[in-house]
Amino acid sequence: MSTNRLCYISRNYRGVDGSGNKAKTDNEDTLVEMGAVNLGLRRTLYDNKVLTFFLDLMGILKYCASVRKDDIILLQYPVKKYFAFICRVAHWRGARTIALIHDLGSMRRKKLTEEQEIRRLMHADYVIASNGVMRQWLASRGYSHPLGALGLFDYRSKTVHHEQERTKGECSIVYAGALAMRKNAFILQIPDVISGYELHIYGNRSGLPSLKESPRVIFHDFMPADKFIESVQGDFGFVWDGDSLDSCTGSFGEYLRWNSPHKVSFYIRAGLPIIIWRQAALASIVEQEGIGLCIDSVEQLNTLLASVTDEQMEEMRKNVRRVSQQLSRGEYLRRAVEQAVSELD
Repeated sequence: MSTNRLCYISRNYRGVDGSGNKAKTDNEDTLVEMGAVNLGLRRTLYDNKVLTFFLDLMGILKYCASVRKDDIILLQYPVKKYFAFICRVAHWRGARTIALIHDLGSMRRKKLTEEQEIRRLMHADYVIASNGVMRQWLASRGYSHPLGALGLFDYRSKTVHHEQERTKGECSIVYAGALAMRKNAFILQIPDVISGYELHIYGNRSGLPSLKESPRVIFHDFMPADKFIESVQGDFGFVWDGDSLDSCTGSFGEYLRWNSPHKVSFYIRAGLPIIIWRQAALASIVEQEGIGLCIDSVEQLNTLLASVTDEQMEEMRKNVRRVSQQLSRGEYLRRAVEQAVSELD
């Protein structure tokens, strides 16, 4: 590693249970282990909007007074309001910035045009894209500074999954998350096509009020993340969004082509191999690491799951245990940051 200071700017995180804030606070913990210096205020978890505004502003002012020549500052993008300003201050002081992308406003939310997003990101000296597909997208849209890729978001938790002996019989697939018509309406069609496996849903049934009763679609109450990681039982974690069984559609479904859903890491930490859309950005990682199956349509599952042997299942679970340990130690971020720092040097 470089002798330059590695730095970050902590802030107030409202609702750390949300996947975005969990990923960001996990990354801060990894940076601290790497010897990084917090140039902002200490991390807080207050829920008040006004207090959040003032704490974040005070953190930026403290950063302005603390940043030094040759510092390398990792920013978790998007940074509300201050991204370009933070980068400019760094350059005035002879420091450099790395932007780690969690979300692109020009994609799912359409808050920026692609040109605006690239122009904003060009303030950073280096960008760590969420994955290799996003890295290619940024390069093709005109980002011309050095680019790296994270792959999977780490998921730090001391909780260990308690694996039980697999019982013979039908496969069980786990789908966890907030349910809403705009995000996962495809579930409404599953009772009509499902055979040979069970779908266990952990979430708010009220989000899909018109879902038909089905003996193969089983609802469970919301479960706190650590309890889920420790105790959930199933054969696969399912990653699919949109309103179609044939493809991931709509703004949420299409976004899977580019982003690295935190849910993938969450499933892996819970000991679950992944089932994911073949055109998702993370499909290549699932295949390379041997941690799951890629599908073109949900209806494929009826025959595909019946063909998975006990040996294939055990191999996937073994690979999931290996990757889970890496995620719990923050190794994906560590590798990406070390690569970025060496390239900037």
